[in-house]
Amino acid sequence: MNFPSIFNDVIGPVMRGPSSSHCAASLRIGRICHDLMDGRISDIEIDFDPEGSLATTHKDQGSDMGLFGGFLGWEAYDERLVDSEMHLGAAGIRAIISIKELKEKHPNTYQITLRNPWETHQVIAISTGGGMIEVLEIDGVKVSLAGDCFLTLVYSSDSQKLDAYLREASLPEDLEIHANDQGILILKSQAFLNEAYLEELKAIDGVISIKQVKPVLPVLTRKNTSVPFITCDEMFAYNEGKNLSLWQLAARYESMRGNISEEEVLSKMNDIRLILKNAVETGLKGTKFEDRILGPQSVKFKSLMEERKLVDGDVLNRIIMYVSAIMEVKSSMGVIVAAPTAGSCGAMPGAVLGVADSLGLSDEETNKALLIAGLIGVFIAAHSTFAAEVGGCQAECGSGATMAAAAIVHLAGGNLNQSISAASMALQSSLGMICDPIGNRVEAPCLNRNVMAASNALSCANMALADYDHLIPLDQVIETMYEVGKSIPNTLRCTNLGGLSITKAAKEIELKLGQKQFYKSC
Repeated sequence: MNFPSIFNDVIGPVMRGPSSSHCAASLRIGRICHDLMDGRISDIEIDFDPEGSLATTHKDQGSDMGLFGGFLGWEAYDERLVDSEMHLGAAGIRAIISIKELKEKHPNTYQITLRNPWETHQVIAISTGGGMIEVLEIDGVKVSLAGDCFLTLVYSSDSQKLDAYLREASLPEDLEIHANDQGILILKSQAFLNEAYLEELKAIDGVISIKQVKPVLPVLTRKNTSVPFITCDEMFAYNEGKNLSLWQLAARYESMRGNISEEEVLSKMNDIRLILKNAVETGLKGTKFEDRILGPQSVKFKSLMEERKLVDGDVLNRIIMYVSAIMEVKSSMGVIVAAPTAGSCGAMPGAVLGVADSLGLSDEETNKALLIAGLIGVFIAAHSTFAAEVGGCQAECGSGATMAAAAIVHLAGGNLNQSISAASMALQSSLGMICDPIGNRVEAPCLNRNVMAASNALSCANMALADYDHLIPLDQVIETMYEVGKSIPNTLRCTNLGGLSITKAAKEIELKLGQKQFYKSC
């Protein structure tokens, strides 16, 4: 069972770059490769399938940048990321990217072969949306790793000796053991095995090498993880007789999921709020970055709003301004929070912070609203997707609108049922949205759609506060979104092969961007 974490899967990662499913996810895959090679890499071959999204987008949407930073062991918010290719070369690491047919057909598949003079390893992994990953194979052994625990990989030529050791050894209770007949023993735990255990493993006949891989997610998964609920219907059943508010249910869920206190959950969300607030403030000061399509537009919007030269609508105009500011920080390689993705990073945070500031609400209430948004995102992550490559823009901006609508109801003093109603209506209004970035950049129409998603959230929140009937339960709308996403043609799912991406104007923009990059490299 998939038990998403609010901070792993929904409101995070904290990152730089245009796309979480390209930049942050690729960096996390690269980090795992870095550890597998003990940080000693000479040559890398990166393979993308011609039918996947990465074949056409890997450079312009930041997959290369993220991978190279990961190979160097960096974090997703490292300020050097924009120059990661240069740093990789300076480190003496040679990387070749090839387009070839792969056996794994997920649109975001990375097949990576790593070499140094002593060893060769191969990793096959996918980006699953919002910066989340799954490692599917290591050195030919099928696995399912999300980067949410400490890994110890034991390579052995004698699996029987390893089995005998495991039967007799007194191992940590939290250790999760995955054995196979292909010579690699995988141990998952909440911390690395201590030196005594490692020495015992090294002394076993047939053990060739031991690799340790650090987690790449902020919240770890423990053995036998359990949660109080994983669907909206289950949440209602759990809450019978408890009468907890939606933010309390969110805190309860994340506390049990991550084995942390509810106070720590709120503290983590406060840290996220501060990063979001800083992104708004940074964007409104004006941003600069050469390799982008849109310049800073929120600055003029702010000026016109303050001069009362826009059509009246104070709350909505503030939301538009905040959404724009966050998106512009993303496009200028500033630090943002993928909430739930980088491509939709403006919609939910801009709407929630915009409403909270308009109503003069406290930081504490804003944190609670963000937690509510996170819990709605958990339901989506568990039963659908945040990846536009899989589900179109409905999976990104549609999810952002859904999360924001529930949160806004809380900020306005509404109840749990009204929040869920608002979320259902917002997602119903988003079904079928395609993903077709102009110029192969995650800027336009992404900005427009983030603003539309935030506006949708505000409208649906007000409708829910007036007790409009949403008719279709949220769980069923989430399932529908996933099915609709699968029916959207591949050309309209972030491949740069359809929609606005292939208009004459878009291709002219793409050509100009390519020329700028050429002259810059010269």
